[in-house]
Amino acid sequence: MSDEPEHYFTAEPASDAERRPLVVRLAGRDVEVEVASGVFSPGGIDKGTQVLLRQVPAPPSGDLLDLGCGWGALALTMALESPHATVWAVDVNTRALDLVRRNAERLGLAGVRAVAPDAVPDDVTFAAIWSNPPIRVGKQALHDLLRRWLPRLAPDAAAWLVVQKNLGSDSLARWIETELGLPTGRAASSKGFRVLRVAR
Repeated sequence: MSDEPEHYFTAEPASDAERRPLVVRLAGRDVEVEVASGVFSPGGIDKGTQVLLRQVPAPPSGDLLDLGCGWGALALTMALESPHATVWAVDVNTRALDLVRRNAERLGLAGVRAVAPDAVPDDVTFAAIWSNPPIRVGKQALHDLLRRWLPRLAPDAAAWLVVQKNLGSDSLARWIETELGLPTGRAASSKGFRVLRVAR
C-alpha cells in the first residue's frame, strides 16, 4: 500500500466516505448539501470558488459545464440560477459524482448530469464553463484537461476559471491564449486569486 497522501483527484478514494450534511449559501439562498472526505473542499465552499461565484455573470441556458465539480458548489449554483439548463458536472472522482447526484436530487435540480469525462457526448458544446481547476494535478495534466474542454465552448461563450495567483494564474492565461488561441483576460482579482475569462 502506498504511503502517498490521497488526493481529491483520485478516481476511487480509499478513505471512508463519512458523508455529512452541511448548510451552504448558493445562488443567494441557504441550502443543505452533503459533503464527504476524499473530495475537494469537504469543509464547505473554498475561498477560490467563493471568489469565482462572486464574479461570474448569471449562467445562460443550454449546456453548461462545471469542470472538476467536487461535491458540486458550481454545478448546483448553475442549476439553481438557470433551471432550464443542462449542467454537466464532470470529475474523475466517483465519490464527488455521487455527492453531486445526491445534492442535485435533494435540491430538486433535474438538469444536473454528474458524470465522468468520457460520458459527456462528443457533440455537446457549452454555453458557459465554470471551473476551479485542479492545479495540483501538475502542469501537463492540467494543460491536457484544458486542451480537451475549453475548445468545446460554443461560439460567443466564455469559460470562467479561478486560479491562485501564486500557483501560476498569469502564466496559465498566457498558455491558454498561445496554445489554444482563445482570448483570455483577468476578469477580477481577490484574496490572492485571479478570475480568468476565456472567450470563444
